[in-house]
Amino acid sequence: MDFGLTDEQRMIVETTRAFVEAELYPHEAEVERSGHLRPELIREIQGKAIEAGLYAANMPEEVGGAGLDTLSWLLYERELGRANYALHWTCVARPSNILLAGTAEQRAKYLFPCIRGEKWDCLAMTEPGAGSDLRGMTASARQEGDDWVLNGTKHFISHADLADFAIVFMASGEEETPRGRKKLITAFFVDKGTPGFSIREGYRNVSHRGYTNSVLEFDNCRLPASQVLGEPHKGFEVANTWLGATRLQVAATCLGRADRALQHAISYAAERRQFGQQIGKFQGVSFKLADMATELRAAELLTWAAAWKFDQGSVTEADMSMAKLKASEVLAMVADEAIQIHGGMGLMDDLPLERIWRDARVERIWEGTSEIQRHIISRELLRAVGG
Repeated sequence: MDFGLTDEQRMIVETTRAFVEAELYPHEAEVERSGHLRPELIREIQGKAIEAGLYAANMPEEVGGAGLDTLSWLLYERELGRANYALHWTCVARPSNILLAGTAEQRAKYLFPCIRGEKWDCLAMTEPGAGSDLRGMTASARQEGDDWVLNGTKHFISHADLADFAIVFMASGEEETPRGRKKLITAFFVDKGTPGFSIREGYRNVSHRGYTNSVLEFDNCRLPASQVLGEPHKGFEVANTWLGATRLQVAATCLGRADRALQHAISYAAERRQFGQQIGKFQGVSFKLADMATELRAAELLTWAAAWKFDQGSVTEADMSMAKLKASEVLAMVADEAIQIHGGMGLMDDLPLERIWRDARVERIWEGTSEIQRHIISRELLRAVGG
């Protein structure tokens, strides 16, 4: 592995960071205080992102994206991760990679408009009774002739209020396995406005203000077979194929936020004076900075190594889980210590630290809790010796 960045990667980092600082940072206070993104602000920033070549950069060149390798994509994600999540996700959107699994007709209807910034997607898996255990989902789809009929509830569905359509995973049957009966899952495209499909406001969240979540209701929602994404009953295979790198994306955005907090802490420790000297000269502060920087570097190396292996085709689930686990927990530590170094000022909303601290909490929950990541890692270790 080459630990140096290419000229192109350095350009990606510099361009994305400059965009984040110029176009996203100035709007953070408004979004944090209102908990709302104005539609005109979304379109304004979106237009600038498209012009800068940053919009939908996660997509392959052949469909209109930037065609970045995984490490370059994660460097881009790290820089976006420095800003308020609602701003960077909504205004510099990345269509879900799972859209690439669609047929030619589905790509024309859903993928390409998302890449052009004309539509937004949302992904609906989680239910009130099925979070980490997706096999426990009860929202169902049954076949009636050539149609499918969907019933049930999904919740915690991010930015569904803005989305033009949802990619919805439903229990569609069962099969017998050596370990007993197992639910089969099918994925569907469901357009907003489809009869029997409704969206209502979700929960107020302490993390990522402005980044909304919604509850999706399906009441005999009828869809033609053309709305199935992938093959019937193969929803998990579709998700595992096309959503594998999302944990690395979470890790990368955590790295960006942690670095922003660390830089604030370093600057403050160098400027703030107490008892006749800079507080950074006191061991109680300087050792915190050393630990923060060391842990952040360790999380970066885990993430970049997993990205490199992803492009080599040798990445494992444990590699990605380690990166997500380490980066999300390091973010929590760095955010907390940065506030401690700032003292009372760290909790004031004049600085981004209290927001980063709040936002850090959800990172250890979504895209698989820290406990789920540890389960994946330990399972892989045990399987290697027949356990």
